[in-house]
Amino acid sequence: MSERKSKPVQSVNNRQIVIIDDHPLFRDAMKGALAGVLTNATVREASSLDDGIKILDDDRDCDLVLLDLKMPGVQGLSGLAYLRAQFPSVPVAIVSGQEEPAVIRRALALGASGFIPKSTPAEEMRRAVSAILEGEIWAPLVAKQLTDEEREIDDLSKRLATLTPQQVRVLMMLRAGLLNKQIAYELDVSEATVKAHVSAILLKLNVDSRTQAVIAAGKIDGESISEG
Repeated sequence: MSERKSKPVQSVNNRQIVIIDDHPLFRDAMKGALAGVLTNATVREASSLDDGIKILDDDRDCDLVLLDLKMPGVQGLSGLAYLRAQFPSVPVAIVSGQEEPAVIRRALALGASGFIPKSTPAEEMRRAVSAILEGEIWAPLVAKQLTDEEREIDDLSKRLATLTPQQVRVLMMLRAGLLNKQIAYELDVSEATVKAHVSAILLKLNVDSRTQAVIAAGKIDGESISEG
């Protein structure tokens, strides 16, 4: 994917945007950047993934979610995987301080509609949002030559994208170190249901144990994802 720097910014009318980022200063800056491209838009803010989910549950007519990669309670790309599974009709674009090609590729493999580095100048950010709202996929140029390890991780990203919303939730809790009975309590389901979800996760990720599933999810995020 490449940036379309020659294309003029198109003003977009009457859209609903949700910004999910735990930094209020960045949310304000993002709203300021969007002001140049959005006309009569409704921009709602959430400081956590759970708050963003509540907004989307109340109103599924959202035109675009702008999601930070790293927030309290969210481990890397798992938040994106959950939103794509729970709200498949809502476009989600990542806006992150991470700019590594591998991170961008994995986000796109998980179904992101775009990847906008936080270092992107305001004019280019407006162009990116405009393009995404018009149905395009916007991202910086990414490296085409992949190592075997990168191909493996990209394949894992695609496998993660097949998980259901509840399976993503269970995987997030496995990564947090919760036991089956603790997960069952948090999700208000039986332990048998949790075990069924774990079995499905292992099958979809093509791993043999919950420990391997946690390791696989960690590989997808990469050690370099340390801050949004």
